[in-house]
Amino acid sequence: MLFSTESLERTLEISVANIGQPHATFTLETASGYRHTRTVQADDHEAAIGFILDHIADQLSSDTSLAVGHRVVHGGPTYDRPTIITDDVTQQLANLELFDPEHVQTTVKLIRFFERRFPNASQVACFDTDFYRDLPTNARLLPLPRKLEQFGLRRYGFHGLSYTYLLEKFAELAGEAAANGRVVLAHLGSGASLAAVKDGKPLDMTMGFTPAGGIPMSTRSGDLDPGIAEFLHQQTGMPLEEFNRMVHFDSGLLGVSELSADMELLINESARNPKATDAVEFFCYQVRKAIGGLATVLGGVDSLIFAGGIGENAPLIREKVCQGLEYLGITLDVQRNDNHEFLISCDGSGVGVHVMHTDEASVIAAQTKQAIEREAT
Repeated sequence: MLFSTESLERTLEISVANIGQPHATFTLETASGYRHTRTVQADDHEAAIGFILDHIADQLSSDTSLAVGHRVVHGGPTYDRPTIITDDVTQQLANLELFDPEHVQTTVKLIRFFERRFPNASQVACFDTDFYRDLPTNARLLPLPRKLEQFGLRRYGFHGLSYTYLLEKFAELAGEAAANGRVVLAHLGSGASLAAVKDGKPLDMTMGFTPAGGIPMSTRSGDLDPGIAEFLHQQTGMPLEEFNRMVHFDSGLLGVSELSADMELLINESARNPKATDAVEFFCYQVRKAIGGLATVLGGVDSLIFAGGIGENAPLIREKVCQGLEYLGITLDVQRNDNHEFLISCDGSGVGVHVMHTDEASVIAAQTKQAIEREAT
């Protein structure tokens, strides 16, 4: 996405979908509403990035000042602020692969692609973990020997860029008092997590050391009994690498349903496929249980916000998640929920339940501009 460096208004959005499939789709959309879609050959992420960079270059004049902001999922123990990217920072990010093997390699590749294509552009790393920099000790600790903290073992939390946007937008839409109340944020998408926020600050969250922890997701397992790894090794000879791949790419909705990681497809198939039903019900149960736990951390809930691809677009999931949470004061209005309205709770509900579209890109743009301006002063 391209933003104006002055106003931070979005000017261009470019994407490549279905990477690695026979007919990948390139989409370009401008702020004026012009939209162009075509089939491209994108066998891997490098090819897709090439298409995107070509079209970004076409939009820039020779005297355009370009800054690039990157979403970096894991800052590890080193980074808790937006950071100007240097060669040293790039190397340190590459060294974080043990913390987040699913994302780090792709992020570093992107940084180096932009560095080669736009050598004069400033690049900034914006971290999902930044949101949780002041997390209370109880939420940060892992129940392991304290000496292991020297390796960076602790709970970090993720989806922080999304939660930053949601809180800021919620303050605009519902007022500062609501945004500073007891808020449970539920980013439910391919990756899914929840966070408890009070006075605008996170108190706890479901994801911990890596983005694979917490509630079950599309292909990630979420939290597991640590004895499972040893059990599977003894029973099947499964090596650590295979176990790690399983919990990241073959578990969650896909693992339980043995059908798909796509929630929409599972909902459509649930009437005739018991395993699809199991996956849908299990996901909703785990989200509901997480809300109950976070409500305890907050001492009650004033607002519950659904976001992400599932949270924003699946009224059935929102309905099932909220069933049984009446004791917290949560009651949904069926028509509002089906219409994806901003407020989907009943007028008499003790908790305001909301549906919001998140926008991590706008947060990255703002943080990138701020980091560059800070560096210049």
